[in-house]
Amino acid sequence: MRPPLLAIVLPCYNESAIIASTVERLQHLLNDYVAQSLIAAESYLLFVDDGSRDNTLELLRQHKSAQVKTLKLSANCGHQSALLAGMHFVTGKCDCMISMDADLQDDIHCTKAMLEAYLRGAQLVYGVRQSRGNDTWFKRKTALWFYGLMHKLGVNLVYNHADFRLLSNQVLHEFGRYREVNLFLRGIFPRMGFANATVYYDRQDRTAGETKYPFRKMLNLAVNGITSFSNVPLKIITYVGFLVFIGSLLASFWVIFVILTGRNAPGWASITLPIYFLGGVQLLALGILGEYISRIYLETKQRPVYHIEEVIE
Repeated sequence: MRPPLLAIVLPCYNESAIIASTVERLQHLLNDYVAQSLIAAESYLLFVDDGSRDNTLELLRQHKSAQVKTLKLSANCGHQSALLAGMHFVTGKCDCMISMDADLQDDIHCTKAMLEAYLRGAQLVYGVRQSRGNDTWFKRKTALWFYGLMHKLGVNLVYNHADFRLLSNQVLHEFGRYREVNLFLRGIFPRMGFANATVYYDRQDRTAGETKYPFRKMLNLAVNGITSFSNVPLKIITYVGFLVFIGSLLASFWVIFVILTGRNAPGWASITLPIYFLGGVQLLALGILGEYISRIYLETKQRPVYHIEEVIE
């Protein structure tokens, strides 16, 4: 049996401070795996330049070879869209692919365990962090809250797994059938099934550059995940509306009782508080409905989420 042809897909945005080191380390890794007959000699790296504004693309051009390819997107589309572009490009052009971030905070040596799991029959291998010890307190707590919330909302996620994973070509072909604009990749692959395995690793500190996932982007990712895979927030609106209705009935009975017993005392609280409460509930309900409607709006247009300007190989 011949070794599998591996493609490593790496989205990158403004990574000039680290990209040369990333290419060098991963080329060395590929050559080492080829020498061990773990992968085919034709295996390659695919960098997806997500509209970088620094000289990331120029540095990648300098490393152009049969082993290092680059997709240049016409504009900054976001990490998930850049990853999607790379996955679409390598489908049918490899036996399996591994996705990781260009900063190499994911342990690249775990890729060997991923490949071994693939050779044993796994079609999908998740890279899962053993701990979040090197995260800030805020990021660690919000991550735990996010996974806990998604679980309660019925979304099947792999705990502490982001975008470090191996996919077989069969999984890539099946994934190509998904036509959603608002893709939440972390939620899609667990629901696809297929034989899978898990590899645990310790995430490294970034050696240069800055994170491309600030709190705002993490929040958008969380909202996208919830609205893409769960209708529980819509059900909550129904439940809250029912409870408010029951509460209003009880309050009406109480008001009638007070009037009949002659103990009513006029005051602003009994008028103002219900108005604020009902107004807040209505605005919250409209906000949740708006999120779902905006996603329906985007899905109906079916606009492409990325455009490839150039293929460098």
